[in-house]
Amino acid sequence: MRLRTVLTMPDLGLELVTGDAELDRDVRGTVTTDLLEPGRYLSGGELVLTGLHWRQRPDDSDTFVRALAAAGVTGMVAGQARYGGIPEDVVAACERHAVPLLRVPEAVSFAVVTERVHRELSTGSAAELSTMLDRHRRHLAGDGLPAVLELLDGLGIRCWILAPTGRVVAGTTAAPPADAAAAFLAANTLPIVLRDNDIAYTIVAADGRIPRFLDWLLIIDVDCAEWTPEQRRLIDDLAGLVAQVRGRRHEDDAHTRQLFDRIAAGTPAAQLATRLELTGLGADGRYQVVAAAGPRAPYLVELPGLLCEILDGRSPVAVLIDEIALAVIPADTDADADIRRTVAALTPGLRGDRLAVGISAAADADGLRDAVEEARYACRLAAEHSESGGVVGRADLTSRTGLLASVPERMRRTFRDSLLAPLHDYDRTHSADLVHTLEIFLDLSGSWARCAEVMFVHVNTLRYRIQRIEELTGRDLSRFEDRVDFFLALALR
Repeated sequence: MRLRTVLTMPDLGLELVTGDAELDRDVRGTVTTDLLEPGRYLSGGELVLTGLHWRQRPDDSDTFVRALAAAGVTGMVAGQARYGGIPEDVVAACERHAVPLLRVPEAVSFAVVTERVHRELSTGSAAELSTMLDRHRRHLAGDGLPAVLELLDGLGIRCWILAPTGRVVAGTTAAPPADAAAAFLAANTLPIVLRDNDIAYTIVAADGRIPRFLDWLLIIDVDCAEWTPEQRRLIDDLAGLVAQVRGRRHEDDAHTRQLFDRIAAGTPAAQLATRLELTGLGADGRYQVVAAAGPRAPYLVELPGLLCEILDGRSPVAVLIDEIALAVIPADTDADADIRRTVAALTPGLRGDRLAVGISAAADADGLRDAVEEARYACRLAAEHSESGGVVGRADLTSRTGLLASVPERMRRTFRDSLLAPLHDYDRTHSADLVHTLEIFLDLSGSWARCAEVMFVHVNTLRYRIQRIEELTGRDLSRFEDRVDFFLALALR
């Protein structure tokens, strides 16, 4: 902001006493002082406000103004209350040292001048930064975000950019407020204000048009209720820029796609070595494959980026194949637990979407093709596990649920209905409880006494129900094989 602009602010009523030729100087801030020699507190570009209390004799004017000139101040605003005007020796000193001198009316306080100038500086700087963001929007890469946040910090606005997993993409050196990502994912509407240690932080989405578990969030340490129009426009511009950077977080890499093509083709390990090296995984290690599925169209293209976010810190290489994102990572015994924690943290942001993740066992290069199939299968099993999805790893695949999931749906339905349909029909017709009785009986390993006790029935009543089950199904619950069949049929419901 130029000194000329300050002089023309009608609400301040400042008058120029001397310094017509210096009105194009930049004003970078204000300082109020009545020290005779304030130079050590000045850095240049300030508008110095003074009540002239430092002036005990005429010679003091030259001392004071010379210190201002040496510090490179933009100008001086003098009050008139002490002397009923501005002494001539003060005016002469300003002329001698080329320091523009402005007179402030007695009815206008220095606090009003300071607040008005700072507000104008903030608005002007925000507008300039907004223009810069717009000018560089198409060219600023992800590593440019810290520079932009530094400029915001210069305006007194601290800001952080986080992935929904809580990873800090960019931000000031201080740590962002705890649980910001969780609050973002769980919020019904945005923006929200989060309070931490008596500081208000506003959380907004980078791109509110996409599901939150795919988006990034911005944290600004100013309550959005206090944003000026210029600050609001600036934050909107920054969010748009962050959304563009986020959209470029995962670009389909030719080396990665060729690696997966060769794995699918059954290429021997010796020939995979080069592709593994080019993707940064190394040719002689052990690997795990992670598969992810779930986001509805048109967000499938975001899936590899999301998977890389979930696997952050594990050097993942990922690609989208047949609506499933596949990633290879160096084998790690902690991977399973870490992935489960991250997916669980993202779950509140799904809001009707699904996220299913499958993890293979560790394999060397020769076993990568099988690891891909194992991860795909685990992913399909995770998708069937619940409405929102989940995570299935190698340990899960050894359970009965994993075994049953490998059977085609039609065969599972036929097997289940052949055993349970007669019981369901009988229960509906006679208001009986055969299916529930069967379930409790098997859970208690066929213990008559314990089962009767849990169900609050006489043992003879229990024996009658079990007899009806056997008659309706043609099975014998004293036989281990028939008990297993009923157990599996109940698991398939």
